Amino acid sequence: MFKNKIKFLTAPLAVILLSGFVQSDNDVYFKISKSIDIFGKIYKEINLNYVDNVDPEEFMLSGVKGMLESLDPYTMYIDENLQKDVDLMTIGKYGGIGATVGLKNDEVIVVDLLEGYSAQRQGIRIGDVITHVNDVEINKSNYDELNKYMQGVAGTTVKMNIKRDGYEGDLIFNLIREQIEVRNLTYHGFFPKESNTVYLKLSGFGRSAGKEIEVALTELKKEKEVKEIILDLRGNPGGLLDAAIDVTEKFINKGQLIVSVIGRDTTDVTEYYSEEEPVAGKSKLVVLIDGGTASAAEIVTGAVQDHDRGVVIGTPSFGKGLVQTVVPLSYNTSLKITTGKYYTPSGRCIQKIDYAKDSRIIKPIINVTKETYHTDNKRTVFSAGGLYPDSLVKNSSESNQVKDLLAKGMFFQFATNYSNTHPDVNLENNSHEDLFSNFIKYLEEQKYEYQSQTKRLLKQLQLAAEREEIINNLKTDISSLNLKTEEVLSQQLKTHKDEIVSEIENELATRISGREGRIKASINYDKQFKTSLSILRDDKLYSSLLKSN
Repeated sequence: MFKNKIKFLTAPLAVILLSGFVQSDNDVYFKISKSIDIFGKIYKEINLNYVDNVDPEEFMLSGVKGMLESLDPYTMYIDENLQKDVDLMTIGKYGGIGATVGLKNDEVIVVDLLEGYSAQRQGIRIGDVITHVNDVEINKSNYDELNKYMQGVAGTTVKMNIKRDGYEGDLIFNLIREQIEVRNLTYHGFFPKESNTVYLKLSGFGRSAGKEIEVALTELKKEKEVKEIILDLRGNPGGLLDAAIDVTEKFINKGQLIVSVIGRDTTDVTEYYSEEEPVAGKSKLVVLIDGGTASAAEIVTGAVQDHDRGVVIGTPSFGKGLVQTVVPLSYNTSLKITTGKYYTPSGRCIQKIDYAKDSRIIKPIINVTKETYHTDNKRTVFSAGGLYPDSLVKNSSESNQVKDLLAKGMFFQFATNYSNTHPDVNLENNSHEDLFSNFIKYLEEQKYEYQSQTKRLLKQLQLAAEREEIINNLKTDISSLNLKTEEVLSQQLKTHKDEIVSEIENELATRISGREGRIKASINYDKQFKTSLSILRDDKLYSSLLKSN
């Protein structure tokens, strides 16, 4: 299906290019021919006559990347290694062990496990450090090539050496690769359990996203009546355009416009309408968004907002209003190219960054500027800055110290150490006081130090006093201020104890019950989720947010 879509999108593109060139610039073919001729001669001369040997493939690749970097970050060359990622999004399956890895403090660490697959079943834990795969040393330098070693044909074996906090020496695992099916809907269920409110956490827009939502809602309706739905699109980076359309159809009325796409030929507008009755029916709806909500996730949110189908809660979205088409090239490579801008039903393009600004290369066909538009109920909405929620609710910490702990991975590291040294950990029986005191003790053992703005300024004051040779007069005062600052910062940690414990419990829940456990734990402290529940249960407030402003 995807290949057909690619052909459908690229064939008209060729026509657009031809007609555009003839009508707008008669000598454009000469410019292309001239430029290719000059580029080819430079490439050949360098390869044959440069003082040192030049790798022809890498040299050409650097030229290709240089060209593409002058456009937008979404137009990119896809080599054989990245081609697997495109296939994964379109097919939704791959041969692997069911582990997600990340780079933390220059070490390759397991950050997530897919339940039921070999990595989780055979004993890999979140927080494990991967040192070798099939006897190849794994580190920061070859991290980008890790999939080459870990993924492969289902049924084959991969040997993995693990360093685990609290254990001496390496642990060696022989993991069986399996066919991994990537789930877009990472959680669905009634929450709270006794309520009629369904919580859906959609993490991506692969091929099966819409079907997963349809199946989930159908199953939940058999259990009891679905009165309200919270669709969580926070942190969702998007994906396929047709998946966005499929997901939107589950919520808005049949026949309503979902999105419009306009390419280089501005007279050729492709409109996508809902072609099915929504499985969500007339259930009240809240969509949760944040700065990580992008692309396909914004298409869904934009349609819900413009048709006044539900209330959007959270913080402004990412603001990606561009559409890409994957064009197959030779030697199992592709070009992902921006071929259009998308517009929500009210007519707004929500693209935030203008990549044509100050560019000598890009000559924009349509400039995206901030303008006023209106929803079906005549509510005012705006273009050119992402999607703004109907109710602005911040979820992130207001404490710079907590933000620093998150950025440095201290909650992740503590949870890894704690779960390894407390194998019978149970969040229901765990005391918040014990968790907090253990965390503070761990920070001291790790010699964690928070470099606040105040401490940095005190350091600058001390250095200035030393340069001006007045340090002896100020030494006692500066020392006293440093001690007082440490006391205040220590007290600040206690002030934000509940927030700190929630972060710890989120991490521990992941180790106990996987991704689903983390989602359940995080909801307990989620301000945006709690606001969603209160709005859904207040009919008057819910209706007023969707009426003309």
